[in-house]
Amino acid sequence: MANKSKKQAASNRSKWIKRIILYTCCLAAGVLVYISYRVFGPNTRAISDNKYFYIKTGRTYANVLDGLEEQGIIRSRNSFNWVAKELDYPDRVKAGRYKIDRGMSNFEIVKLLRSGRQSPVQLVITKLRTKDDFIRKIANNLEADSNALRALMDDQVYLRQFGLDTNTVMCAVLPNTYEFYWNTSAESAFKKLEKEREDYWTDERKAKARALGLSPNEATILASIVEEESNKNDEKPLISSAYLNRIKKGMRLQADPTVKFALKDFGLKRIRESHTLFDSPYNTYRYPGLPPGPICTPSVKSITAVLNTPETDYIYFCARADFSGYHAFAATYAEHLVNARKYQAELNKRGF
Repeated sequence: MANKSKKQAASNRSKWIKRIILYTCCLAAGVLVYISYRVFGPNTRAISDNKYFYIKTGRTYANVLDGLEEQGIIRSRNSFNWVAKELDYPDRVKAGRYKIDRGMSNFEIVKLLRSGRQSPVQLVITKLRTKDDFIRKIANNLEADSNALRALMDDQVYLRQFGLDTNTVMCAVLPNTYEFYWNTSAESAFKKLEKEREDYWTDERKAKARALGLSPNEATILASIVEEESNKNDEKPLISSAYLNRIKKGMRLQADPTVKFALKDFGLKRIRESHTLFDSPYNTYRYPGLPPGPICTPSVKSITAVLNTPETDYIYFCARADFSGYHAFAATYAEHLVNARKYQAELNKRGF
């Protein structure tokens, strides 16, 4: 009987040990699953696609954690915080623009932010008219400080190294699509654009400008007027020829777009005599030659049109009365008057 009792007790102990082991394994597995979920399970809210999280220069981990929560990017602050500390992220915060995808885990988010692998900004620059327009464009898309950028563009000594001054500084801005990291500084952003301009002005293009009696900056300034005069690329070389012929003859350009620029009234549909009397070096009705700087950022097509200006005897041109967007060109003032009267009559008829 004693042996039987001992065997029964041993059997019971074995069962209990197995149960304890089983319970321990289940508990360990549960803990492992829980930890794995905290680390690798999704922790983003129902965010939209292409959600970007911005970390400004100088921000701390506490700022990052608050931002992720306040912007509704993470569901669980505590689980993110735990993973971030385990991966030593609090000491490795990097400024930038980061794309957060729906369903990302704490591990994926922390790994992305810690790596500094930010998503670049595709900055599309089209026609801009003023320095303020350009500064606003940069400040609205990059972290670059607008005041710092303005200071650079108003600094004659700084600009001299690029062959620019405070009037010609916008010659550095060629319309194009540029790729920047969001946390690019004002100076780095400007230098990147200036490098694009430097690359554009090859020896061949400089030679073409020189043959017309123009520097690269002067060609850009003329192209800016041509850009504002017409949207028709096929007639831009003719417009350029008329202006260059005026310069050769010592005539004033009398370009209406320069008056609009001088007045900073770009919505003017009809230039009247009172407008042409406005005193500004940009008003080519009052001052001879090219204005001191571009009146917009001309497209490469407009610059190309200037560089390929044909020889013509045109001195005058005005908009066609059919409102096609094209111009009527003339070599004599008498011929120009006929064209101008037709256009003015149509303007009056349409109530402009």
